[in-house]
Amino acid sequence: MMDVKFVGLDVHKKTIQICCMTEGGSEIGNGSIPNTPEAIGKAMKEIPKDAQVFLESSSVWKAAFFYIRDNLGLDVRLTNPYLNRVIAESKKKTDKVDAFTLADMGRGGYLATCHVPSEANMKNRDLVRHRQKLTHTRTAMKNSIHAILLQSHVRPKGTPFSKGWVRQVRALENYRINAFLEVIESVDFQIARMNGRIRDAVKQSPTAQIIKTIPGIGDYSALVIDSEIDDVGRFVRAAKLCAYAGMVPSVRSSGDTVHYGPITHRGSSILRWVLTECLHAHLRYAPDSDISIFYKRLAQKRGMAKAAVAAAAKMLKMIYWMLRENRAFVPNYGQELSCGKQAGG
Repeated sequence: MMDVKFVGLDVHKKTIQICCMTEGGSEIGNGSIPNTPEAIGKAMKEIPKDAQVFLESSSVWKAAFFYIRDNLGLDVRLTNPYLNRVIAESKKKTDKVDAFTLADMGRGGYLATCHVPSEANMKNRDLVRHRQKLTHTRTAMKNSIHAILLQSHVRPKGTPFSKGWVRQVRALENYRINAFLEVIESVDFQIARMNGRIRDAVKQSPTAQIIKTIPGIGDYSALVIDSEIDDVGRFVRAAKLCAYAGMVPSVRSSGDTVHYGPITHRGSSILRWVLTECLHAHLRYAPDSDISIFYKRLAQKRGMAKAAVAAAAKMLKMIYWMLRENRAFVPNYGQELSCGKQAGG
């Protein structure tokens, strides 16, 4: 196994297909093992330290990636399946072929790799996404209650899910509604616990505290933005960060004709969502900031929806420079950022 220079891993929930390849492209072995730390360690114990290991980003990449990197000390690369379309669109698609293609393309330097966040930001991502799932669960329960009331032609007075409103609904003694209310109470308790964890995480992150100085951005949103960006230094320009968030226009060009379409929507969906939410909050809390003025001016010309996306992207560019320069929010920063830097971003 000392001749192995490139290893392709096709990782699944229960199994991993491993293809080992020499520097010249000769396949040494291609077999399947269980997706367990013990099996990975046994199968890869003879892989030399100078070999390069490639696996695709998926729902099950984390455990194998960190075990190979941290426990086995190998050079493992996470690849982008969207950009490596030769694997996804292959006419002959099997686990052996996928593992071989990963090793072979890695050997030629043709694989697009993904950034792997720091351990702290990986935990913060898990934290904010767990809270997001809890809020989605709560919203689903509330919508179910509204549907039951609508079907029963019952319209309780007051603000939905206020104490008085809930008392009226409980008085109906509907077993489905009461079950949903109990679930909502339990989820509310868990969300409150997650909020405490998020506050503690923000206190431990200087970059999240900088982001939080923007009016309209609270602990949760600041931690989402901070954990998704991870290291602002990996983006050479502000525009690269916007592209990472999928907030740049799609482009189609042919000859002298260039057409700009909707934003690409590629990248972090939670980052796009939270920036749009923060933008609307920012408009309320800082109506005279440069971002708010930009939004209002553009909304008159292009409509509120397009203005919101553009203003959210502008906010992300502002966050980029705040983090690069380690400074807090400035409401009217236009003249300061227009002197060369923003022209490049």
